[in-house]
Amino acid sequence: MKKVIGYSFLLLSLVALFFAWKFFGSATAFSESKKYLYVYTGNANQKAVMQSLNDSGFLKNPGLFEMVAGRLDVWERLRPGKYEIEKGSSLFTLARKLRNGSQTPVNLVITKLRTRKDLAALIGRKFETDSAAMLAYLINNDSLQKFGLDTNTVMTSVFPNTYSLLWNSGPQRIFRKLHEQRTKFWTAERKQKAAALGLTPEQVHTMASIVEEETLRNDEKPTIASVYLNRLKKNMNLGADPTVKFAIGDFTIKRLLFGHINSTASSPYNTYRNKGLPPGPICTPSETTIDAVLNAAQTDYLFFCAKPNGNGYHAFASNETDHFKNAKAYQQWLDSLNIR
Repeated sequence: MKKVIGYSFLLLSLVALFFAWKFFGSATAFSESKKYLYVYTGNANQKAVMQSLNDSGFLKNPGLFEMVAGRLDVWERLRPGKYEIEKGSSLFTLARKLRNGSQTPVNLVITKLRTRKDLAALIGRKFETDSAAMLAYLINNDSLQKFGLDTNTVMTSVFPNTYSLLWNSGPQRIFRKLHEQRTKFWTAERKQKAAALGLTPEQVHTMASIVEEETLRNDEKPTIASVYLNRLKKNMNLGADPTVKFAIGDFTIKRLLFGHINSTASSPYNTYRNKGLPPGPICTPSETTIDAVLNAAQTDYLFFCAKPNGNGYHAFASNETDHFKNAKAYQQWLDSLNIR
C-alpha cells in the first residue's frame, strides 16, 4: 500500500512538474530576442488574438495559451496595444501581460521634418493610427484651436526629440504629447527674448526653420539669424533660398535659379516675392537653432552666401558690392564643379 501511495505521489509530482514547465517554462517558438503582438482597436477579443498567435507562430502551443488565458480572465480584460514577447517568455507571463494591459511604449523619434505630411507619415509608420487620420487632424483648424495654433503654425509645436507613447494613441493624444515639449521649451525668459525681437514664439520658430536649412554649423547660426533680423527691421525681403525650395517642394535643388523664383511667385513661402516671414516653418528646427535666433549676434550684415570651398560656412556682407563679390566667387566654384 505504501508503495502504491508512493508511486501515486511521484506520478502526481511529475504531472505537476510537467504542467508547471508548460505554464512557467519557455513557450516561445522564435529565435529573435523578442517579437511584438499587436492587438488592434475593435479587435481586442479572443478570436482575433488567437488568430494572430496561430498565424505568427510566436508560441509552441497556442491552444494551451488559450486555456491559460481563459483561466486568468485575459479575454474579459484585454485591451488594444503593442505587447512585447521576449524570447523564453512563459504562457503565464504573456497571459498576465495581456490581462494587465502592460503595453510596450513606442519611441517616436523626430529629427528634421519639413511638412505636415512628413509628420503624419512618420506617425502612421509607428502607431496604430494611420497617416490619413493624423494628417486630417493636423489640417483641421478646429482641432488646433485649443492649442492656439492653425494649419500654418501647427508645426511650431513639433520639436526634434524622442517621445514615448503607447502604440494605440490617437492623433489628439500624440499631438498633445508633442505640444507639451513646446510648452516646456517656451519659458518666460525665452518669450521675453522673442518679444524683445518684436516676434512671437511662432515667428521665432519660423525664422529658426530657415536658419536650420541654411547651415549645419551651430556656431554660425546666430550670425545668419542676425542677417534675417536686420532685413526684417529694414523691411527688406528675406530672400531665403530654402523658402523657395519649400514652395517648390524640392530640397535637393543645389542651385536656385530665377525660374524657380518666378514659378513660385504666388506662394506665401516665396520670400523673394513676399516681404516678412512665411506663414509657418519650413522644417522642424532644433532647440539650438531656435536659441540661436533668440540670441542672435549683433551685426550690420544684410547678405550672405556659401563660401566656395564646400565646408558649409558662409561669407557675410553688409552691402551689395561685397555680397556680389562673394556670390560671384561661389558661382564660379559651382561652375567649376559643373553644378547647374
